[in-house]
Amino acid sequence: MKKSTICVQGGYTPGNGEARVLPITQSTTFKYDTSEEMGKLFDLEAEGYFYTRLANPTCDAVAKKICDLEGGVAATLTSSGQAATLYAVTNICEAGDHVVCAAKVYGGTSNLLNVTLKRFGISCTLVDQDLSEEELETYFRPETKAVFGETIANPAGSVLDIEKFARLAHKHGCPLIVDNTFATPINCTPFTFGADIVTHSTTKYMDGHAMAVGGCVVDSGNFDWMAHEDRYPGLTTPDESYHGIVYAEKFGKCGYIQKIVAQLTRDMGACQSPMNAFLTNVGLETLHLRMARHCENAQKVAHYLKNHEKVAWVEYAGLEGDKYYDLARKYLPNGVCGVLSFGPKGGREGAMRFTNALKMIAIVTHVADARTCVLHPASHTHRQLNEQQLVEAGVLPELIRLSVGIEDVEDILADLEQALQAV
Repeated sequence: MKKSTICVQGGYTPGNGEARVLPITQSTTFKYDTSEEMGKLFDLEAEGYFYTRLANPTCDAVAKKICDLEGGVAATLTSSGQAATLYAVTNICEAGDHVVCAAKVYGGTSNLLNVTLKRFGISCTLVDQDLSEEELETYFRPETKAVFGETIANPAGSVLDIEKFARLAHKHGCPLIVDNTFATPINCTPFTFGADIVTHSTTKYMDGHAMAVGGCVVDSGNFDWMAHEDRYPGLTTPDESYHGIVYAEKFGKCGYIQKIVAQLTRDMGACQSPMNAFLTNVGLETLHLRMARHCENAQKVAHYLKNHEKVAWVEYAGLEGDKYYDLARKYLPNGVCGVLSFGPKGGREGAMRFTNALKMIAIVTHVADARTCVLHPASHTHRQLNEQQLVEAGVLPELIRLSVGIEDVEDILADLEQALQAV
């Protein structure tokens, strides 16, 4: 099926007389007639459901839809996009391992990799994603086990050269993990460019309504874990906590996701609720329509801001002449996304004057839903970073992240115009 059809009908096919709309299986547990039947589930010898923390029919249907949209072999939902990143990395990294990560990523991701996981013995190096392959290669170590980046960086708006990072990762025997939240699989499928694992904050465009927090990890099935047996023992040697199962052997291309479910979700518990999965599916059914409108509106807003006398600069990869325009044409030919960044004149004070003068457009700690909203990252999402780290992350003091919604674009422009008069 084409992506637009998958959005509407993927993941769930009702049988004769069954509910046409994906049902909410709002149950923590599932009944079986014999102990032997349930025992097979605990041994991973049979497919089925016994506890919603590990698997739930509603959640599995939504994970399958996202998996099909990305072109992967297996996927699992998580409680949030942050949990998806945590699982994607810790599923293959342990104490003593190292991660190479593009510096221009979401502030929460940067903090997770550089602060929280550091306490668990996993180190991370933030790199300038625009460096040449030769320069980037100097940051790899023998203990580097994963490479991470965002298709479109939040909030910098930079576009990752996926093929470049994939070549480097594979040269050093590592998988490339790409957060595809802003692009969504409607505008970019990273697996086609060499990425191995994709993560999403489904809270954003996939949900689209700002109603349900969630995340997803999708595996392409392309990275050969057994070919790097010594580097990834968690997947290639027996898991004594689960009857000595070797995930990459028993589950083949689905081993990576099966390990997340059977081990990480079991022990850490960051699962998605059936209700949130149901709400996410409602959003997914119109994702292909909304992304087109988001991109159309954002393109018009970007042109407007670029030519405004009160605006110092605009970064949107869809603008001809933008630093990432050529990469966007390559990886995002059908549109970038609805998120752009710009700097009002007057520095941080100018940014504050602008945001405080908005009327229809809301200041919220969110992005990428149907409603237009703004955030000042240096004061909000990235406030834990020092000045040098802010610059490395592409967050200038005056940077405004503008998430353009699907309202009438003339109303969006009118609110921007009156707010800019306060600058």
